[in-house]
Amino acid sequence: MSIQKIARLAGVSVATVSRVLNNSDTVKEKNREKVLQAIKASNYQPNLLARQLRTARSSMVLVLVSDITNPFCAELVKGIEEQAEQQGYRILLCNSGSDIRRSRSSLQLLSGKIVDGVITMDAFTTLPELTQLIGDTPWVQCAEYADAGDISCVGINDVDASRQLVRHLVESGRQRIALINHDLSYKYAQLRQQGYQQELRSRQLEWQAITYASALSFSAGKQAMATLLQGETRPDAVFAISDTLAAGAMSAIRQAGLRVPQDIAVAGFDGTELAEMVSPPLTTIAQPSRDIGRKAFSLLQQKMDNPHAPTERVMMDWRLIVRAST
Repeated sequence: MSIQKIARLAGVSVATVSRVLNNSDTVKEKNREKVLQAIKASNYQPNLLARQLRTARSSMVLVLVSDITNPFCAELVKGIEEQAEQQGYRILLCNSGSDIRRSRSSLQLLSGKIVDGVITMDAFTTLPELTQLIGDTPWVQCAEYADAGDISCVGINDVDASRQLVRHLVESGRQRIALINHDLSYKYAQLRQQGYQQELRSRQLEWQAITYASALSFSAGKQAMATLLQGETRPDAVFAISDTLAAGAMSAIRQAGLRVPQDIAVAGFDGTELAEMVSPPLTTIAQPSRDIGRKAFSLLQQKMDNPHAPTERVMMDWRLIVRAST
């Protein structure tokens, strides 16, 4: 169905249909309703390329995902997409893995005006180079942080959340709490480790053990836990910085003939569905993942509509969910 046929069906001019499609406020409400009814009746889909030529906008945004296999990242993307679709946008996904070469390849879309803005989840260590590549294009960091500069970002207070989780473990009687972390090139990994260490110091607990998983995966969490079990002193609790790592840790504990939580308590982070699927169900810090994604797009839209909009650093609420694993 063409725009001309929509005009004939609605009994209005082609120009009126065009103004309705571009949300112009110069259209009479009666005519706008006629056009919308005609569009609905014909299941019309506007030609995005033609719209781009008329408005110099593509109604597309690029999302650089750090790890699409991570359930938390997948939920973020769902939130971004839901908010984008409500505003008439579509998203293009790149599973960058914080690899600057892959990011650079995807960011070539900017030069062709294929996308109007960018949402990234890449490690903060890549920000200087990303800043050069992205230039003046509207840009938001999602669930990862920019300490300064003109990049808006949205996430949670990882230090406070980690401290609360460790506090729960200590108040449950645990004295030897280990940490399974991941890649310190990510700011969230640094901040969660800081929270872990700060809470142990505040409780005057000197024992600590930190191991770094090679990936945010079940098998990497299992291997990291096996490494902890090979140490001279066995931990009586483990805080893993993702639910996936925690699930792997629980598997390694069982494989060693130990029990969760009787011998070793286990806690995760993110609040994904996986935390409810493992046995015993996992204590975790629940992040409002979809809301973080929605907010990231809203911040991006502000920048797209007004390039001079002020930079914002939004901290969302989080909550500790206590389950049988601790």
